[in-house]
Amino acid sequence: MREKLRSPFVSAFLGGLVVAVVLVGYDQVRGPDSRTVIQQAPLSASRATSTTDRSSAGRDTLGLTPRQIYERDAPGVVLIRAQVVQRSQSPFDLFETQQSNESTGTGFVIDRDGTILTNAHVVEGAVRLSVQFEGEKLATGKVIGKDLSTDLALVKVDPDDAKLVPLQLGVSKDVQVGDPTVAIGNPFGLERTLTTGVVSALQRRIKGLDDFTIDNVIQTDAPINPGNSGGPLIDAAGRVIGVNSQIQTADGERGSVGIGFAVPIDTAKEVIPQLKAKGRVDRAWLGLTSVTVSPALEKLGITAKRGALVQTVEPGSPAESAKLAGGDVQAQVGSDPVLLGGDVITEIAGQPIRTSEDVARVVSTRKPGETVTVVVERDGQERSLRVKLTQRPSVVSQG
Repeated sequence: MREKLRSPFVSAFLGGLVVAVVLVGYDQVRGPDSRTVIQQAPLSASRATSTTDRSSAGRDTLGLTPRQIYERDAPGVVLIRAQVVQRSQSPFDLFETQQSNESTGTGFVIDRDGTILTNAHVVEGAVRLSVQFEGEKLATGKVIGKDLSTDLALVKVDPDDAKLVPLQLGVSKDVQVGDPTVAIGNPFGLERTLTTGVVSALQRRIKGLDDFTIDNVIQTDAPINPGNSGGPLIDAAGRVIGVNSQIQTADGERGSVGIGFAVPIDTAKEVIPQLKAKGRVDRAWLGLTSVTVSPALEKLGITAKRGALVQTVEPGSPAESAKLAGGDVQAQVGSDPVLLGGDVITEIAGQPIRTSEDVARVVSTRKPGETVTVVVERDGQERSLRVKLTQRPSVVSQG
């Protein structure tokens, strides 16, 4: 899962100094004694789902046992070996040195043309990809598209080089807390390991490789470890509802503590066509950060009853060109520092803005080059500003 890249993991901190979020995509390749490990599902995960259940298994579909899911879907899950070249130069060397490392991750087949969905951090920086199918059948992989903002990537193999078993994609918006889940992946290089659990929570938020937020993330307690990244999170009907991407761990550890995060498959469905067509995803950018207007802010003099209080405006951004104002007076709201004095955004492109998340959500629905009207409250007066959105850069900045 992910955070700041260490070799070969990315690690970071969520909410404090003792809890870290880790990318689980990479692990050093194991020796030939690797074997499949099937972890027995708890009773709740193996029972058939009622036809009246509103879970992603569908209202008219009976649930499958983990064994049935494994037998059907495991052949479509692949082990990705990525050769990554790291370059460095010490003060004592005249020339740059290179070091080659091989790491492992997971992916799964989504069509019979040889397209494999995985995490972007699994293939980031790779100079060579080897894709291993069931029966140790090997194929050469090529990255045909990746999106750092959602941490998703597509790898293509020659369909003649392997037996392709596409996994069925489900609908993540129908997922409910408590629904059984199955994860299949290659933790620590152990091929096609199955683990089970439930959906622990919904609408979590994590960060992509470019530090933009990924919304509507699925949290699961199915054990996920380094090497699981890019693998499918599967519902009781055997359909993919998410792409396993990150785990939350205790400080100094990198193994599963029962908190894993999967990018929702609905998000993947949105980006896959663009990745196939152009190799990238074009996203509009406003170029500011904001916080949600709250009663605590109203006590500090904010007159707007709802909206997103602008904190900072990125230099050279559309927001700066349109003269949106950021905050300039620092205050404390609970334990969080807040900048006062900025505009309060109440509407973008005719869509009401009630939270800071609404800003990113509405902007994400527009296209680069599109001009939108941003309604703000400034000094107690409502103003309408015309903003021409641009392509989102690769550096961090929300909105």
